[in-house]
Amino acid sequence: MSQHQELIQLQAQAENELADARDEKQLEAWRIKWLGRKGLVPAAVKQIGSLPKEERAAYGQAVNQLKQAVQAAFEARQQQLKEAAMAAELRSEGFDPTLPGRRPQIGRLHPSSATLREIAHIFAHMGFEVYTARDVETDEYNFQLLNFPKGHPAREMQDTFHTTTPDVLLRTHTSPGQIRVMRERYPEPIRVILPGKCYRYEQVTARSEMMFHQVEGLVVGKNITFADLKGTLQAFVDQLFGEGRQLRFRASHFPFTEPSAEVDVDCILCGGKGCRVCKYTGWLEILGCGMVHPNVLRNGGYDPEEWSGYAFGMGPERIAMLLHGVDDIRYFFSNDVRFLEQF
Repeated sequence: MSQHQELIQLQAQAENELADARDEKQLEAWRIKWLGRKGLVPAAVKQIGSLPKEERAAYGQAVNQLKQAVQAAFEARQQQLKEAAMAAELRSEGFDPTLPGRRPQIGRLHPSSATLREIAHIFAHMGFEVYTARDVETDEYNFQLLNFPKGHPAREMQDTFHTTTPDVLLRTHTSPGQIRVMRERYPEPIRVILPGKCYRYEQVTARSEMMFHQVEGLVVGKNITFADLKGTLQAFVDQLFGEGRQLRFRASHFPFTEPSAEVDVDCILCGGKGCRVCKYTGWLEILGCGMVHPNVLRNGGYDPEEWSGYAFGMGPERIAMLLHGVDDIRYFFSNDVRFLEQF
């Protein structure tokens, strides 16, 4: 019998024995016998070196075909056994393949994102456009041009994340965008909101986070007054929370506005009776506001003798707490699916 015929007979024997393998254990035993390191097919390959030089090429081609055929047969049989095992398992579980499949889980908006969109939608109806500013700012834009000179005590109100680059930091508020939009739009009137993330090195509590969102608002024009500011905010609160909510303006101080005020809405969570979110006062601060300081207008390129404006800033997470009855701001960024799936 020639060597070529021996290889053909060897392949036929391998395929016959492979067909008799009925489970993974028998298949593994076949693999070791035929394809293992000391198996019959590797042994046939090793015979190339013992043949005369003129016979090696033909034999090598034939034995390589044998190896490929046996390997392909093994993989095909392995797949057949896997499919048969899966079918048997499904039959034992009473699976009905005609039943409709399960709907895949679909993502949804994070409550912070949904609140941001709602705020933007309301202000869009009042003629505001969205302006996106950067998260990483310079000390000049974040503080100095907003009336926070170096060494100013008001800087202590905003514990800052500084970078390794001098005078480069994570913005502590969205107000730097005021300077940027004024310098871009001068000498046009401005009516924009500036949503985005802010960062402060603060203790995390039920009312405050180290990373949070803000929505800044800025209006610059001729003959803008504090009455325009109050009317805008009252209209916003009426649309967001529904008419009938009480609004309270309290005198305050921000270096970049003069006069300045903080705005409270009666606490929806406790109905004004007092809870830990409103610090048992019945009121929850939702934003700060005021008339743009003349120095800030001047730094933005607008002459305060001709132009005036107002600005405000609010926290969407705190507003979302009121809208949905959430009593702890930490839930928004804890990544707890049980909380997020409620929205």
